[in-house]
Amino acid sequence: MDKFTPEEIEEKKKAIFDAMGKRGQRQILKKGYEQWNPFAEPKDPIDIRKDKTKRTSQELIREFLSQVDHEEYNNTFAQGAFEMCLGIINSDEKIRGMSEFACWYDDLLKKEGHDSL
Repeated sequence: MDKFTPEEIEEKKKAIFDAMGKRGQRQILKKGYEQWNPFAEPKDPIDIRKDKTKRTSQELIREFLSQVDHEEYNNTFAQGAFEMCLGIINSDEKIRGMSEFACWYDDLLKKEGHDSL
């Protein structure tokens, strides 16, 4: 939009707004027509989010599963691991609780002389 004058941009913005349905217009007016930018760049997709180690969820799960004995897991196992991975990256409190409980329980088993999870 850099090649257009501010007047041309406003004209295009008004044309887009006028071509919208009433419901869409109400949503924009509710948030504020002046703040609305129909020419804004799209946001990054969720799968580009990275964790503290700068890895994507796909990189993390691939690395994890490559270190697990393939005869020890099935699709349900891999799906559960991936759900945990996404939950950790997205700071999901439910997943955090599950993770902390699993670590606590594993430590309890070791402390009492049992095999680990």
